Amino acid sequence: MVEQIAAYLAGILLLVGALFSLLAAIGILRLPDLYTRMHAASKAGTMGSGLTLIAIAVVAFDGAVILRALVGVVFLLLTSPVSAHLLSRAAYMVGYSPSGGMKINDLKNYRED
Repeated sequence: MVEQIAAYLAGILLLVGALFSLLAAIGILRLPDLYTRMHAASKAGTMGSGLTLIAIAVVAFDGAVILRALVGVVFLLLTSPVSAHLLSRAAYMVGYSPSGGMKINDLKNYRED
């Protein structure tokens, strides 16, 4: 009984994770500039990967596998926003301009010397 509930829950988590990963891939292909593409990859991609790892943790009845999956989720949640921020800041500093729809530009007058 518990195994069946875990299998159904893991299946739902895998489907939702796959949907988020698909949305991230579509966002990377369809969005206009580097910054919006990076946003899609870091937000939806992290959510899809995290849900997939949580599905692995739900279906595995081994403590070591569960711990590794949860550590992987924490690692994704800690590193993805930081890496997206650093990559977008580096792209802005070398002169890659955002699309024309940007309303507020806090880095416009900032120079790193």
